[in-house]
Amino acid sequence: MSEYPMTVDGRPHATSDAFDVHNPATGELVGRAPAAARADLDAAMASAARAQPAWSRDEGERRRILRALAEEVRGAVDEIAPVLTAEQGKPLREARGEVLATARWCDYYADLETPVEVIQDDPQAHVEVRRRALGVVAAITPWNYPLTLAAWKIAPALAAGNTMVLKPSPYTPLSSLVLGTVMARVLPAGVLNVVTGSDELGPWMTEHAVPRKISFTGSVATGRRVALAAAGDLKRVTLEMGGNDPAILLDDVDVDAVADRLFWGAFRNSGQVCTAIKRVYAPTAIYERVVDALADRARSVRLGDGSDEASELGPVNNRPQLERVAGLVDDALAHGGLAVAGGRRRDGAGYFYEPTIVRGVEDGVRLVDEEQFGPALPVVAYDDVDDALRRANGTPFGLSASVWSDDAGRAGEVAAQIECGTAWVNTHLVLAPHQPFGGAKWSSIGVENGRWGLEQFSELQVLHTARG
Repeated sequence: MSEYPMTVDGRPHATSDAFDVHNPATGELVGRAPAAARADLDAAMASAARAQPAWSRDEGERRRILRALAEEVRGAVDEIAPVLTAEQGKPLREARGEVLATARWCDYYADLETPVEVIQDDPQAHVEVRRRALGVVAAITPWNYPLTLAAWKIAPALAAGNTMVLKPSPYTPLSSLVLGTVMARVLPAGVLNVVTGSDELGPWMTEHAVPRKISFTGSVATGRRVALAAAGDLKRVTLEMGGNDPAILLDDVDVDAVADRLFWGAFRNSGQVCTAIKRVYAPTAIYERVVDALADRARSVRLGDGSDEASELGPVNNRPQLERVAGLVDDALAHGGLAVAGGRRRDGAGYFYEPTIVRGVEDGVRLVDEEQFGPALPVVAYDDVDDALRRANGTPFGLSASVWSDDAGRAGEVAAQIECGTAWVNTHLVLAPHQPFGGAKWSSIGVENGRWGLEQFSELQVLHTARG
């Protein structure tokens, strides 16, 4: 069992209290994370505020440091990934991939050009539109992809000239603490501060006077509270709050050809992905084949401790989420659904829930209507594509969706009618640093990634020079 320090002002920062972090696969104690008091948060915010003016002045130096940051993180993959697996539960190869994705985002933003835009150049005036850093950013990340989603905030925020205070979920704080220690080897003091704590730390951050922006990824309920707190001080916000993402299969799809992609689009990271497929709509004519294909794959997957190289899926990360998934499946079965694979918690230690395919349910059942965020997938039959679209859009969420067909053009026409931020054709869960990520309705306010994500961490300034 190890102690992991916070990073404040570029140095390890001790606190007077700490909390336990457990392995969701075994229940064993992984380590202890610092529990920040208000004074600790004040120190982190003050450090970020001191560092920001100098950090924002030299774009070339920021680019150089971001590239060095990517190299440092890549070199520390074996230092960070086992900690991530131990506290989050995902297979070690996926944890390694998450660390490498963090480096990839740093590289991307180091190279992304942000040119000055000249909108007038004549005898009367030279007018430029520039972008300026906002100041200090408070970033709050969830437990499913603590490093990837931190990188989505750290890399563009720092590239734009901001400094940051990062708070990970109390379920997965340790990997972010290690990441902060690794990044402190390269970053100037105060540019990135990592603080950890229990539920009260998030509100302290959003209400704090120093940050000018809150970047949050998490639940709708918490996102609403973040927005309300930020509104009192007119802080800028980016909120990514999950989805209930549909996959619509058209009647010409080759079920055998797409079954693996469809399954892993739903069950990657044990379904704990905001953009994962949460419900499948299949035409009645091929419904049985779709259900059977998904059930076969669910029954064949190796469920186990992420530290075991043979494991393909790990546990649900925490007990409340396990109980939520189990409750949604039980409710679906009570309303006439049938679990053709899984449908129960695995006996023994850990928060393991068998990969579950539920047939015979309709819209109006909670497993279909709500975001389960776990290894359970309802398959719903439909007879008419317009009806499938109506059902797909009949939700307050609008993060992503996919349409599957042998005719990509036809699928694209259907996908364009789905009310969501990202619509995939014949694939799902394909994300990249250059591709904007956001959603409609309750799913998102603002955008992450690409130049659009960079712009979210800056504000416009017009520089007007008179002539004559």
